[in-house]
Amino acid sequence: MASIPYKVAGIMGWPVGQSRSPLIHNYWIEKYGLDGDYIRLPVQPDAPNGLRDAIAGMRAMGFAGCNLTMPHKTAALEFVDHLDPMAKRMGAVNTLVLGADGSVSGFNNDGFGYVESLREVGYTDFAKGPITVLGAGGAARAVMLALADAGATEIRLANRTDANALATAQKFADEFGVPVRAVPWQHRAAALDGCALLINSTNQGMYGQPALDIALDALPRTALVSDVIYVPLETPLLAAAKARGHQTVNGLGMLLNQARPAFHAWFGVMPEMTDELRVKILATFN
Repeated sequence: MASIPYKVAGIMGWPVGQSRSPLIHNYWIEKYGLDGDYIRLPVQPDAPNGLRDAIAGMRAMGFAGCNLTMPHKTAALEFVDHLDPMAKRMGAVNTLVLGADGSVSGFNNDGFGYVESLREVGYTDFAKGPITVLGAGGAARAVMLALADAGATEIRLANRTDANALATAQKFADEFGVPVRAVPWQHRAAALDGCALLINSTNQGMYGQPALDIALDALPRTALVSDVIYVPLETPLLAAAKARGHQTVNGLGMLLNQARPAFHAWFGVMPEMTDELRVKILATFN
């Protein structure tokens, strides 16, 4: 019987000490009886040729690939040989897969992870009402693309810098025919009227950042409120929404689900989500 080759992958970024990805992937490696490891790969953004050399080093050491986190998701586009269409549309990569010939392929699974996190709580009709997205950065782009592909028919986009929101909304509408409408930041609360889904993709509410400043009065109580942040697990936005009776979803499900296709690409197994893994991850927040 042929032996299964040892494989190694990792998470590349700066910093990476706080990343839960090693716990996730090493849990799956053990669960499926694979011979491999998933490690942290700290790569400083200001090191001369740092990212280029790090990717070349993975080639030399026979890595299966890696995940990319801030601040390397956009910079890595320069160093891939093959770019998946979704990653190209998003303008960023969060997963690198190294081929047997040393070629590097770039993928972006963030949108997949987000939509799957909503499906897990029963939100499956993405056309049932308007969606309001706060923030116009990389996370917002990934989320909106995935929502549009899932059937969303109206997206309202508000960003603290109105010009960014307007430019992003117009680019989206022009490129993909998705009905995205920019909303001035000062009108963000009014944009919640009639919404089925509210998404915070800004960093407001994250540890060390101010809470998101938005009144939820106009938001129907049937709306789902989502935050891509998972540290803390319950942001001030989610706490306020829960107090109003809204169903809420934090960013942990997005983190877990975006890891699945990456693991499959490296190790050949599409892992299942389990309560045991969630318990292990949640324990790291105590």
